[in-house]
Amino acid sequence: MTIEPINATAAREFAFTDADFAQIAHVAKTEFGLNLADSKKPLVYSRLAKRLRLRKLSTFQEYLALLSKANEEAEKTELLSALTTNVTHFFREMHHFEALGKDVIPDLMARAKKGERIRIWSAGCSSGQEPYSIALSILGAFPDVARYDFKILATDIDPNILARARDASYPKSELEAIPNTAHRFLDLNESDAKNFTISESARNLVSFGVLNLISDWPIKGPFDVIFCRNVTIYFDAETQRRLWDRFQNALSPSGYLFIGHSERVTGSATSAFRSIGVTAYQKTSPR
Repeated sequence: MTIEPINATAAREFAFTDADFAQIAHVAKTEFGLNLADSKKPLVYSRLAKRLRLRKLSTFQEYLALLSKANEEAEKTELLSALTTNVTHFFREMHHFEALGKDVIPDLMARAKKGERIRIWSAGCSSGQEPYSIALSILGAFPDVARYDFKILATDIDPNILARARDASYPKSELEAIPNTAHRFLDLNESDAKNFTISESARNLVSFGVLNLISDWPIKGPFDVIFCRNVTIYFDAETQRRLWDRFQNALSPSGYLFIGHSERVTGSATSAFRSIGVTAYQKTSPR
């Protein structure tokens, strides 16, 4: 999940005061953990003005009043979708997938073959390219993985983007990012010039669910691998520290954590990990 920069100097259709922005920022922080700096004010106006038009509202105060209503949870989801832009692609930060294939998957499969339960979590999975890239990597090394208790959980806060992920259909322009060796696990559908689909074998490895990372996690660990990449940079420092600690507690002993290229583990969790590569970590703490 990323927040898209914008330059907006055009005349405003709606009045948008600093107080309006501060209240919107408070809702975004409280509900979703988003940290909206003052520099994001043009973005917020540009995106939310569309919601005011659609809901036939005249002011941002009317919109804030709408958000406070108990029966307007769906509008909060629309607020989230408006404020965020999901920028992702298959096998993003390829060095993570090289480490996954070389150092992690062989050990996980050896344990799975002994009857152990294996779980991978893609936290902030956006439109699905990350968890499907993980699934394609696993299938490439172990095509018979379906015989074992091996699953990928993929979560995001935005139910709209999760619907796209479940659909598992992508423009053929995205094929360039997928290694040719993985194409056998795709339905290239020659009759469709625009799109391809992730194969059933890869889709069956992945379960999608809505989850807000700053709220309670209604999921059962421990996880052997957690991917949470390019998500925490949009939270404030204290929220980041809490998340790193929660991730390390959710990992199994010797579990792996992969984070975004501009992210760093901070706080008490730093002592729980050792670096195994660029923004790739292995848990060393037993807890």
